[in-house]
Amino acid sequence: MTFTPARRRLTALRLTALGIARPSASSPVAAVRHLLALQGQDYAGALWSIALRTPGATVAVVEAAQAAGDLVRSWPFRSTLHVVEAADLGWMLALTADRELAKTAGRHRQLDLDAADFDRAERIARERLHGGGRLERRELLNAFEEEGLSVAGQRGAHLLVRLAQSGVAVLCGQNTWTLLDDHVRDPRHLDRDAALAEIARRFLTARGPATDRDLAWWTGLTLTDVRAAIARVDDEFDRVEIDGVTYRMRPGLEEATAGIHLLPGFDEYLLGYADRSAPLAGRPLTDVVPGGNGMFLATIVVDGQIVGTWRRTVTPKGVALTTDPWHVLSSPAQRGVDRAAREYADYLGVPLL
Repeated sequence: MTFTPARRRLTALRLTALGIARPSASSPVAAVRHLLALQGQDYAGALWSIALRTPGATVAVVEAAQAAGDLVRSWPFRSTLHVVEAADLGWMLALTADRELAKTAGRHRQLDLDAADFDRAERIARERLHGGGRLERRELLNAFEEEGLSVAGQRGAHLLVRLAQSGVAVLCGQNTWTLLDDHVRDPRHLDRDAALAEIARRFLTARGPATDRDLAWWTGLTLTDVRAAIARVDDEFDRVEIDGVTYRMRPGLEEATAGIHLLPGFDEYLLGYADRSAPLAGRPLTDVVPGGNGMFLATIVVDGQIVGTWRRTVTPKGVALTTDPWHVLSSPAQRGVDRAAREYADYLGVPLL
């Protein structure tokens, strides 16, 4: 399977919609607001995903937005860690948490976690974090242990995720926890219908061309809910048919021109869709996720097509980038990769080795 004109068109439109080809976000917060949410389990990668959409942003600028309380990380979708604008998190959790918590009930039984354990964890967290207090992950887990609540095995991780999905606590730093109500100064409040419409509107705006199945996969909501959500905003979007599939996208969206990008492993360009075949152009997903272990490698994107992977090594002297293209790159493409590597070093504020 090759990178057909249809696939090229689809990826070119998405590169623009996602803010990759034409980064224009006025701030890291604006970049996250546009995306609605972005995967955040790879902390360093998430910061780069935000910065590459924000002209001139450095890692320090992105982390400052988090330190200021404007950005947080939690588990609003698919029981997966995401970065979101702090003001949006509450209504997202109100829409998705019950469904996500129900999915984990079986695993909780395996771990011998019951309602009393979750209640104890909430009480301890509220006592230790009251009044704007902050604890590192290990400190909060130690607090559980001190009061006889075992965190052995995966119990600790599930207790923390439950606190987040219940709207009790939130990650306000790489591993720093605080109470959500204390941390978010001015939360938005949306009823269920408005929340569904908001998710559909912002997902299709930032990721279109996209389908209802993309939105259902990304949110973890049912197709019934997703189709009802899209129906509420459908007149705001154009439809385009590519390879026999009907997609929705924002009006006036233009295809990206040629460009080279070094994307982090969990960027929404690949993970934002149920069908990820377009940018891979026939390559197996295991080329990006070796062993199918859920750990996505950082990717080299040339004119919309993923053509290899890359990794970074940070030392006291600077950052070294090692690329692993799947075929020999043309001279213009290699120059583009070199330029993108320099941009990444500038973002970190260190020399490129």
